[in-house]
Amino acid sequence: MFRRLLLLLPLIWLAACSTTSTPPSSVGSGPLSPSALPGWQQQRTGDTLQALLQSCKVLARKSAWQPVCSDASRVAEQDEGQVRQFFEQRFNAWAVQDAGNGNGLITGYYEPLLNGSRTRSARTPWPVYGVPADLLVLDYPPAARGNSVLVARKVAHNRLQWLPGKTQAGSGEIEIHPADFPADNRSGKLKGRLAGNRLLPYYTRAEIAQGKGVASAPVLAWVEDPVELFFLQVQGSGRIQLEDGSFLHLGYAEQNGYNYQSIGKWLVDKGEMTLANASMQGIQAWIKANPGRQQALFDVNPSYVFFKTLPGGDSGPAGALGVPLTGGYSIAVDPRYIPLGTPVFLSTSWPGSAQPLARLVHAQDTGNAIRGAARADLFWGFGSEAGMYAGRMKQNGKLWMLLPKGMTPSMAALP
Repeated sequence: MFRRLLLLLPLIWLAACSTTSTPPSSVGSGPLSPSALPGWQQQRTGDTLQALLQSCKVLARKSAWQPVCSDASRVAEQDEGQVRQFFEQRFNAWAVQDAGNGNGLITGYYEPLLNGSRTRSARTPWPVYGVPADLLVLDYPPAARGNSVLVARKVAHNRLQWLPGKTQAGSGEIEIHPADFPADNRSGKLKGRLAGNRLLPYYTRAEIAQGKGVASAPVLAWVEDPVELFFLQVQGSGRIQLEDGSFLHLGYAEQNGYNYQSIGKWLVDKGEMTLANASMQGIQAWIKANPGRQQALFDVNPSYVFFKTLPGGDSGPAGALGVPLTGGYSIAVDPRYIPLGTPVFLSTSWPGSAQPLARLVHAQDTGNAIRGAARADLFWGFGSEAGMYAGRMKQNGKLWMLLPKGMTPSMAALP
């Protein structure tokens, strides 16, 4: 999921949010009793049971998870001892490692709040775009990746279908040269626009800022602050408060096909700020001090996210698992190593400090910058306080997967 940038994306500006088999090198010691994990007894269980029940909307489709999910629905959420006991009795813990190293990077993300309007004005001049009508997407399967020329046809809305064996486009068909496109093997998609019968890469952020492509894109809202709009794209979802006090909920719909490039890293590499200051707040301060260089900085990142409106309500945005995220108890992971829906015990520290932070969270999202086994992005929730924590979080940490007793990590990776 870019999908939230998904979807989906944490201190992505620094570190940069389908399940496959879990590589053996990603699993360390286990099985262990959860009670043996560092900080297990001291953790506040908070909303961890509610987060599990959200995951169970998907997990309960698998027979191995059905008894656990059924029992979870009968646990008293307010009784921390009972919640802890439930996980101790029904789960084993498995350490997560990257090539034998159990320490990983833990970042944070959140759901931003912007001020805006349904109509353009001097106060709200910055557009939030939906998906342009001319943006076409081709699923790019591994079998096609050795071909210098592909042929596809449009099958639905903005979707293209590869036609195996063809190298010349016939009537109504589209010719594609994969070498024209930026590499994005993780998404497995090529995203472009038609020029005659040939698919070319879609416009970059800089080109979109100049007005290219957006004539066919619906404007979902207009907002006050271009910097907040940029970080809305980094996070992949958010809310806009309108003049009447109501909220417009936005989620990731599509992206222009370019890999995310970190503007924080660029500022550090150029000597514009130190690594210690390269947080969301630090980047905002730099832009305020250098307003004439704002768009040039944004253009360092060619990736551009298009949104869709979502149903209202107080629940969090939907993650890659397809269920609402729970502030403080949902994480984005690399699903090649940690299957979506898995409870994960997180041992790290609070943003910008050495104060321990240990809690049972749930793998419910993915992110473009979340790569590797011992890598997680903690969803902090909605609003400015959540943004403060997310923007400052770049901590070392350790992860343990919690799996129902009798299930091994290799079994958990099976569909």
